[in-house]
Amino acid sequence: MRVTEKGQVTIPKDIRDRLNVGPGSEVDFIADDKGARLVVVADGRSVSEDDVETWLKSVSGTFDTGGMTADEYIEWLRGPRDDLGPR
Repeated sequence: MRVTEKGQVTIPKDIRDRLNVGPGSEVDFIADDKGARLVVVADGRSVSEDDVETWLKSVSGTFDTGGMTADEYIEWLRGPRDDLGPR
């Protein structure tokens, strides 16, 4: 592919389809020792408040902490904190 005078390139359709890149998508080029890589930053779709509410309702009550409180679960997950004195 060629770079235009404005520094633009066209991403081939098969690559756009594979990476789910479309109008409004954000991409970045990352330079490394082998050349440059195209990285998809965001797919350009906006999420509505209704989408979030629907998702929250779909996962509500699906996480079982085995009766632990949130603090107990976090301590179990991360381990005891070293930066706090004894409780």
